[in-house]
Amino acid sequence: VPYRESIRGRADVEGKHKKQSGGRGQFGVAFVKFEPTGNGEEYEFVDAIKGGSIPRALIPAVDRGIQEALQRGLAAGFPVVGVRATVYDGKYHSVDSDEMSFRMAGIQAVKAATPSLQPTVLEPYVTLKVTAPEAYMGDIIGDLNSKRGRVGGMDAVGRNRVVTADVPLGEVQRYTIDLRSITGGRGSFELEFSHYEEMPPQEAQKVIAAATAADEE
Repeated sequence: VPYRESIRGRADVEGKHKKQSGGRGQFGVAFVKFEPTGNGEEYEFVDAIKGGSIPRALIPAVDRGIQEALQRGLAAGFPVVGVRATVYDGKYHSVDSDEMSFRMAGIQAVKAATPSLQPTVLEPYVTLKVTAPEAYMGDIIGDLNSKRGRVGGMDAVGRNRVVTADVPLGEVQRYTIDLRSITGGRGSFELEFSHYEEMPPQEAQKVIAAATAADEE
């Protein structure tokens, strides 16, 4: 299931990368504010640097580092959406600062911010249309409710009824089998992607635990 993550919290952090191992070193510092976009945008990067505290040519590297870290996830390893990152200050060294240094500073900023960002898990919802004889509709709707579905309405099509519901994709992975069991093979369905929604905390913990266990294997 293509889960996503998002954030509820905010953070104001220093992302610092410093490496010295003989010869030329690496140095980059970026001060970044993270907050929810709140407008449906998957990601926004705001350049609020004034006075050249980070050279213009190196600011996109901070953006790349932040996006790279967000793609890896904060809690469960799923890409993070709905984040605004504002870089507003920084430090650089005329010799040791380069794109790699500031990309790493962006990555370090995400790591520093993670404890304050209150990550959440988003799950994909699908719109499910189920067609079956009316006699089975009570059981079909009861089953959809048990799958955390929200039934939207019912229409008559010939001798059949068509019920429409928004349901988490993770709950209908085996719906072909479930519907056959309920209707004795007399039902059919179609589904299409609808939207993402924040998972209930109890369900999210199961997904995070499963993802963590998979990483450890």
